[in-house]
Amino acid sequence: MSRLVFLINGPNLNLLGKRQPHIYGDETLADVERECGKLAEELRLELRFHQSNREYEIIDWIHEAREIAGGLIINPGAFTHTSVAILDALNTFDNPVFECHISNVHKREAFRHHSYVSLRADGVIAGFGTHGYQLCLRSIARIIDSR
Repeated sequence: MSRLVFLINGPNLNLLGKRQPHIYGDETLADVERECGKLAEELRLELRFHQSNREYEIIDWIHEAREIAGGLIINPGAFTHTSVAILDALNTFDNPVFECHISNVHKREAFRHHSYVSLRADGVIAGFGTHGYQLCLRSIARIIDSR
């Protein structure tokens, strides 16, 4: 199994560290990428890190991942609650998928409690801040190593 992991972030995550730091914290997306890159090296994983505010780009990356990646981590942002198209793309990916949210979406507005992505995800991490990405990476490495 490939040791390549796609880490895909959705809309507004480019503003991490600037947008609502009382909810999402002070770390930037560059900080997340750097920390995940270090951990990926430790775990002997190759990491491709992506962020887009455009649904079609996220879908294209999922399509690309299905051909070459051993796992996929996705924080779809607001697309979590709205995108059947992202769910359909994820359903074409046969390897582990982990859904990651920085905040605990279940303590927030009611519309955030539903996730289309969770219908495909093998695991969901929410409310651990940016450390959740590392928990997802460790989980995917464990699955890849066990195969």
